[in-house]
Parts: sequence; structure tokens; C-alpha cells
Amino acid sequence: MASKKKIVVTGFEPFAEHTVNSSWVAVQGLSLCCCVENGPDCIKSILDMDTICKRVNDAGIGITVSTSEDAGRYLCDYTYYTSLHLGKGRAAFVHVPPLAKPYSGKDLGRALQAVIQEMLKLLEGMWEISNHNFCNFAHFLQLKPKESC
Repeated sequence: MASKKKIVVTGFEPFAEHTVNSSWVAVQGLSLCCCVENGPDCIKSILDMDTICKRVNDAGIGITVSTSEDAGRYLCDYTYYTSLHLGKGRAAFVHVPPLAKPYSGKDLGRALQAVIQEMLKLLEGMWEISNHNFCNFAHFLQLKPKESC
């Protein structure tokens, strides 16, 4: 039987002239950020994000999107993992860059609309094949332009 790996994370109370110790504050939030107990190490989206990115980039809307293997750790990874787990793989997570770096809100809205439309096209094809219920899918959509990576 393989042994489980253990990680010890410590936080300390304030000392010397400090009224708060940031390590203590940080570790208090860890239990809230834990992935699903006994959940899988890896959950993949049922969506082919490479195809979605290619279609959006080929649409010529002036915004480049790309895939990434890293949702950004902390809340982003937690949100994506939880969405994939609860949605049984029917989720996507796409970062939106800050406004004007380099895109305006209007640009980002246009790109998000293009991403959503391409996701829905893929889902319609899957729905016809497998007759899954994808009604909750829209709760997990976001956008990640290439320039923000």
C-alpha cells in the first residue's frame, strides 16, 4: 500500500512589535480553499478548448485567445476544480485581463461573446450525440486573451 504524502503548513501568532502575523492569517484560510475531499487529482473539461481558441482566433475579431495549463493557483484553481467536479467536466475557466491591458471592456465583451458562441456550438454537437443536460454550463464561462498570460 502506498503511503500518503503529508504536507505540514504552519502559521504563527504575532511576536515582537507585530500585532498580526501574516503567516497565521494565511493558514487560517487554507481549510476554506481545500479541494474536494477524496476528489480526483485531475479533472478535464469535456470542451475542446484548443478548437474553441482556434475558431475565435480565426474569426478575426481582433482579440487573441489561448489555452493554458494553469488557472492561476489559489482562488482561480479552486474555482475551476470545484466547477469541473460539480459540473462533471462541463466547465471552462478563462481569465479576463485588466481593462486597457490591452483590451477595452467592449473588446473583452466581444471576445467573451465569441468564446461563449463557440462553446455552445461544441456543446450542441455533444448534446445531439449524448443527450446530456448542459443547462448549468453558462455559470462557468470566462475569457483569457493571450496577452494576459
